[in-house]
Amino acid sequence: MKAVILAAGYGTRLQRDVAADSSGRFAHLAGTAKPLLPVGRSALLSLWVRALTAARCVDCIHVVTNAVYHAAFEEWASHFTNVKILSDQTTSNEGRLGAVACLQLAVKHFNIEDHVLVIGGDTLFKEDFSLKKVKERFNELQAESEDSCLLLSYQCQEEETSKYGILEVDSDLRVLCMKEKPLSAETQSRRACPCFYMFSKKSLPLLENFLEEKKEAPIEEKDAPGNFVSWLIPRKPVYIHEISGRFDVGNLPSYIECDLYFRETLQDVESYMV
Repeated sequence: MKAVILAAGYGTRLQRDVAADSSGRFAHLAGTAKPLLPVGRSALLSLWVRALTAARCVDCIHVVTNAVYHAAFEEWASHFTNVKILSDQTTSNEGRLGAVACLQLAVKHFNIEDHVLVIGGDTLFKEDFSLKKVKERFNELQAESEDSCLLLSYQCQEEETSKYGILEVDSDLRVLCMKEKPLSAETQSRRACPCFYMFSKKSLPLLENFLEEKKEAPIEEKDAPGNFVSWLIPRKPVYIHEISGRFDVGNLPSYIECDLYFRETLQDVESYMV
């Protein structure tokens, strides 16, 4: 299995918050890509590399970034032997390729013909999350069908459904559909789906089909990776693994909350996410 970390976003909301903050406490974050933000005592992405390496669930970690942050990612990656950086060559948020196109770019560029673990570069999970447990579940599903893919899911609040992709599942935890940011009245489910997917190697050729189908569509329809997941669900068996929650570093308040947790609450950084 290979890991592809999606890190080509421009962090416009966070950078706007940092610029508007009059305290000056966060001035050092200006111009830093979200996945490279200091969280606790290391960069956010370093937590993933440490956990992926310790869990031995992937044999290479590919990170897709953009031309603006490419040099910073190369400098960060120079401290690891199992990380490869790829730039999508874009230079602005308006010109972004979108997450699905970035994933396909990595699959093509690195000639990936293996199962792929896709991770959003601005996401971290609570301490109950375990890479080994998720991989174990994926292996069980693969034994039943080589088409099987696996998502994560956690319970969100009723008022939060309109912020996330919400999964509806059957009694076997197979996904029936994903609704993109529905109102709470539009679904009985409260299962939010973070950007962490285990795609079977048999599902990878469908990336090209999806992008071909959406080539004339606006960027919003192919930007969020959840758009591909929604499209994939009726075509391949997709299941969920349940977790308690996540950190999503989208703006300055969410970054402060995340950083504080990793400084003061995290019990054991060595076993975190392993």
